[in-house]
Amino acid sequence: MDIQLCIILQNPPAGVDFGIQKGSGDRYETIQTQRSDGLDIQFNLTIQLKSDPQKINDPRFSGPFVQGQPASQFLYIDVGEYAGQVGGWSRRVKVPLSGVTWDMITQLGHHSTAFLITSFPGTAKDGSPICATVKPFEGWKVNMP
Repeated sequence: MDIQLCIILQNPPAGVDFGIQKGSGDRYETIQTQRSDGLDIQFNLTIQLKSDPQKINDPRFSGPFVQGQPASQFLYIDVGEYAGQVGGWSRRVKVPLSGVTWDMITQLGHHSTAFLITSFPGTAKDGSPICATVKPFEGWKVNMP
């Protein structure tokens, strides 16, 4: 089953490139790269459901965007040089896939246009671009347009 995701970076610092990491290790590319103008940035992507609710407690995911071990999967947002920008910041943001439940997956399966959405500040407390694991992370919500 394909799972549609929407990630919104709220008001990231202007002039910094952000993009979704596809692949891992030395074999990755950054896609959907956007240069911030200080307004929200949105990324839309698709991951795949890998596990079965009868066999495992929490949903597990696969696909070229999914990173990490089964119990702690996440997505990367590349920042600055990692997103292909010349000069400036070299960071990554870890967006946890934790908190996605079987109930949420069931809701998605009943509505073909539904997707999971999360949003968080794109700027750290010191005014620089966000980096590391998103904290606090308010999780994912089912959005049914």
